[in-house]
Amino acid sequence: MKLTVLDISIILCYLAATVVIGLLLKKRAEQSKKDYLLGGNSLPWYLLGLSNASGMFDISGTMWLVTLLFVYGLKSAWIPWLWPVFNQIFLMVFLSVWLRRSNVTTGAEWLNTRFSGRGASMSHGVIVVFAIILGMGYLAYGFIGIGKFVEIFVPWEIVSAYVPFNVPAEYVPHFYGICITAFAVFYTLLGGMMSIVWADVIQYALMTISGIVIGVIAMQAVSTHGVVVPEGWDSPFFGKNLDIDWSNIIPDVNRKIASDGYGLFSIFFTMMLIKGALVSLAGPAPTYDMQKILSSKSPREAALMSGSVSLILMPIRYFMIAGFGVLGLIFYDKLDLIVGGNIDFEQVLPSAINEFVPAGFLGLILAGLLAAFTSTFSGTLNATQAYIVNDIYLKYINPNASNTQIKYMNWSAGITMVIISMFMGLFARDVNDLLQWIVSGLYGAYVASNVLKWYWWRFNGNGFFWGMVGGLLPALSFRFIFPGTLDLYTFPLMLLLSVAGAVIGTYSAPPTDEETLKSFYKNVRPWGFWKPIHDKVVAEDPAFIGNKDFKRDMFNIFIGIIWQTALVIFPIYLVLLKMVPFSIALGVAVVCTVILKKTWFDKLPRDE
Repeated sequence: MKLTVLDISIILCYLAATVVIGLLLKKRAEQSKKDYLLGGNSLPWYLLGLSNASGMFDISGTMWLVTLLFVYGLKSAWIPWLWPVFNQIFLMVFLSVWLRRSNVTTGAEWLNTRFSGRGASMSHGVIVVFAIILGMGYLAYGFIGIGKFVEIFVPWEIVSAYVPFNVPAEYVPHFYGICITAFAVFYTLLGGMMSIVWADVIQYALMTISGIVIGVIAMQAVSTHGVVVPEGWDSPFFGKNLDIDWSNIIPDVNRKIASDGYGLFSIFFTMMLIKGALVSLAGPAPTYDMQKILSSKSPREAALMSGSVSLILMPIRYFMIAGFGVLGLIFYDKLDLIVGGNIDFEQVLPSAINEFVPAGFLGLILAGLLAAFTSTFSGTLNATQAYIVNDIYLKYINPNASNTQIKYMNWSAGITMVIISMFMGLFARDVNDLLQWIVSGLYGAYVASNVLKWYWWRFNGNGFFWGMVGGLLPALSFRFIFPGTLDLYTFPLMLLLSVAGAVIGTYSAPPTDEETLKSFYKNVRPWGFWKPIHDKVVAEDPAFIGNKDFKRDMFNIFIGIIWQTALVIFPIYLVLLKMVPFSIALGVAVVCTVILKKTWFDKLPRDE
C-alpha cells in the first residue's frame, strides 16, 4: 500500500465534505415527502444532469468498462448497449417530457394516472416489487465493485490483525464492501435528494480532474512505449465474429472472451440493438434516473437534464477509461490481477491506479472513485426508499403519517435494503455476472408491459400485471434453468412469455376507465395507437391537437445515438494518439450537435 499522508488527507476531506452536506441539508429534507424524495422540484436541470451523470460514473461500471476496453478495444464502445446506454437519447428526445408531465413522486404512483380500478392496484403492486428487486440488485452490484476496488489499496494482511474473526480470501472484497457501504448510507438517509445532488457536484469535479490526469499520463506512456494489441483491436467495426486473437500477446485474455460469450459479435450486437430499442421505448426503470426526471422543474427541464447527461458523462469518463486500459496494456507485467489464485481482469482498474498514479493524485483519484460509488449507491437507495415509503407505507399502512414518522420510515427502509443487498452480493461471482443479470434479466422483464403502457390505449392494468409477472418469473429462474447461458440470449424467450402475459391479461379484463384514459392522453400527449381516445378528446375539445412528432422523434433518436457513440469513441482515439480517427469522431459529434440544436433543442416545449 503506497498511500501517503497527503493522499489519505484528500480522501478524508472528501468524506468529511459529504458528512457536512448531509447535516446541512437534513432540516430541508425533513420539511416534506417531496423535499426528501425530489428535492422540492427546485433543482435546475444542469445540476440534476450533472448529478445523474455522476451517478452513472459508478465504480463498478468503470471497472467493468476498463476491463472491456482492455480486452475488446474500440469494439467495447458497443457493449454498453446491453444497458442500453442509448436509453438516455430516447429520454432526451421525448420520454422525459412525457414522464415529467405526470407530476408524480415515483413510477408506481404514475401508474394511477394511466390505469384505473383493480388493474391499477395490481400494476402498482407488481412495479413496487420490481423496483425493490432492481434496487437491491444495483446496491449489490455497487457493493461488489467497491470491495474489489478497496482490496487493492488496503491489503488484507494489514487489516486482518485487527479483525476478531476469520474472513476467507474470496470474501475479503465483500467485507470491505460492507465497511464502505456503512459510511455511504449516512448522508443519503439524512439529506435525501438535495444532499445527493450536491454531493454529486463534488464527485463530478473530482472525477473530471482525475480523468484528465489519468488520460494525460496514458498519452505520455503511449508516445514513449506504444501499445501492442491484436489486429482489429483499434477499430470499432466488426464482422460476423469478434476476430480478436490475443494468443501471441496475453493468452489469458482469450479465455476471458470465451467466458464472456461475445465471440459471435454480429449476433450479440443484433440482440443488443433489438433489446436496447425495446428497453429504451419502455422508458426509465424505477431507479435514480427516473427520480431525477421527476425531480426536475418542468417537462422542458426534464428533457434538457436527460440530454445533458451524455455530454457531461461520456468524454471525461471514456478519457479516464481509455487511460487506465492503455496503461494496463503497456505495463501488463506490472499489474497484480491474481485474486484467489485466478486472473481477474476486473482488477485492471485498481491495479493500474496502484501502480502508475503519483502521490497526491492517487488520493484525488481514490476520493473520486469512492465518490463515484457513494453517488450511485445513494441515488439508488433514495429511489428504492421512495417506493417503500411512498408506495407501501403511505399508501397502505399509514396514509396520515407525520413528517417525523416519514423520516424514521425512510431511515428504516434504507437500512433494511442495504442489509439485504449485502447478502445478495455475497452470492454474485463478480461485477460482470451481476451486471448481466440486471441488464438482460431484470430489464428484460420490464420491457413488454412498459412499452405497451405508453403506446397502446387498450392496454390495461391487468395486462401490465401479467406482463410483468411473465417477465419477472423467467428473470428470476432462467439462470437455474439455463445455467451458463448468457442472459442476453434468453431474452427473446423471456420477451415472448412477457408479451403473451400482457396481451392475454389485457383482453381478460375490461379497458381502463375512459375518463382516466382521456385525462392521461390530454396531459401526457403521447404518440402511438391512441386514435379511439384521441377522437373522444377532440369531440370534447375541438382545439386539442395530438402529438404529430413521431417521425421527427425517430430522426432525432437516430442522430442522437450517432452523437452519443462519437462522444464515446473520440476520447479513446485521443488517448491512443490516433489523430485522424480522433478528428473524424470529433467531427461527427460536432455535426450531430448542430443537427440536434435545430431538430431537438429548438423544438422543445416551453415551460408548461
